[in-house]
Amino acid sequence: MKFIVSSAVLLKELQMIGGVINSTNTLPILDNFLFEVNGSSLTLSASDLETTFSTRITVESESNSSLSLPARLLLDTLKTFPEQPLTFVKTDKNTVEISANNGKYAVAYVPGEEFPKAAQLIDSKTTMVQSSLLHTAINSTLFASGNDDLRPVMSGVFFQFSDVGLTFVATDAHKLVKYTRTDAVSEVASEFIMPKKPLQLLKGILQGVSDQITIQYNETNAQFTFGESLLTCRLIDGKYPNYEAVIPKENPNQMQVDRVNFLNSVRRVSIFSNKTTHQIRLKIAGAALQISAEDFDYSNSAEERLECDYQGDDIQIGFNSRFLIEMLNNMECNEVKLSMSLPNRAGLLTPLDHTVEGEDITLLVMPVMLND
Repeated sequence: MKFIVSSAVLLKELQMIGGVINSTNTLPILDNFLFEVNGSSLTLSASDLETTFSTRITVESESNSSLSLPARLLLDTLKTFPEQPLTFVKTDKNTVEISANNGKYAVAYVPGEEFPKAAQLIDSKTTMVQSSLLHTAINSTLFASGNDDLRPVMSGVFFQFSDVGLTFVATDAHKLVKYTRTDAVSEVASEFIMPKKPLQLLKGILQGVSDQITIQYNETNAQFTFGESLLTCRLIDGKYPNYEAVIPKENPNQMQVDRVNFLNSVRRVSIFSNKTTHQIRLKIAGAALQISAEDFDYSNSAEERLECDYQGDDIQIGFNSRFLIEMLNNMECNEVKLSMSLPNRAGLLTPLDHTVEGEDITLLVMPVMLND
């Protein structure tokens, strides 16, 4: 086996797929990258058994072989090279010799046959999505997914495809985000729960991708294809909770306020809140929003007033400031609307600008009981 490849190209692709590799692995082979040479095509793969990420680059070669090399050693070495061609040659001593401009480096390899194979999708359905749409959907929802091992279905993002639009939902039972696009549809109605890790990888990569994404999925796995890259992952098994049931339909009390001013006020006031509950109080009457917090254990308190546009009955409602900050921080609009019904029902945040046609996003935050 012999091939010649650009050091910069190889490093860029290995860094992209390297996000799959866990810091600690029970199987030593999972600390490696798989190299598969087929003529002038080199396929690079990384896996953690749940997720496999592969990408293909062009090299100078006439070989047809595969082997796996230690990821950390390879990345650390490649980072030190200026842009130059590198020659990889498999030797008889169970090593690969890497020849650069100024030296040679021998790396022990493991036969490619020992590397775990990516899942093959049988009886799969296919949906095409623009990369920018998928990136925005992941960006808008992923932060709201949970971390509770006892409720694994909530630790991912729920994908719901139909002929009227695509919906993406994430919740941790305290907050919920529902992102819908009616300008993209799927011929086949289906739903599945994507785990967090592959979505985090896609979120980082799709920002610089302009291709259409092909999403293939069946009952157990999903596969994302874009350009020369292929990400395959196991889906979360289980039934997603009925999220529509927790979204209040009637919300007569509606406040419009500048998002950045609201966010900054909540941030400042929350510093004075109880360190266990993080509770803040919103008191809305007329065109005034009063944001307050107190920590009775230390006699700390804070209060701020903001101008707002409000329609509805005077209301006092409590929220966990961490969740409110997280949601406001994740929005990109200038003006935000907070819709409420009762102090014990969820509040709905929706952007009033910065949305594209066919896009609908609803952010729900559960209230906390106020201690009067």
